[in-house]
Amino acid sequence: MSSEPTLRDDYASLYRRAFKEHGIRALWSTRVLENPTPEDALAIARVLRIEGNREARALAEQIEQACRAAEISL
Repeated sequence: MSSEPTLRDDYASLYRRAFKEHGIRALWSTRVLENPTPEDALAIARVLRIEGNREARALAEQIEQACRAAEISL
């Protein structure tokens, strides 16, 4: 059983969570993608770090960790 789909779902679910929780405040100028890549998720994490509050920055860190884990599994 491969862990790759789980890792992809992880960063993708965190990506969607970012829009749900911080979209109006921090991601208002960004469009939600249906199938985000790790690069898309990292771009959102960067915006969260710049435009978001403390919770947004913590979520950005989780997204970055999930993307690193996805890269390692490839």
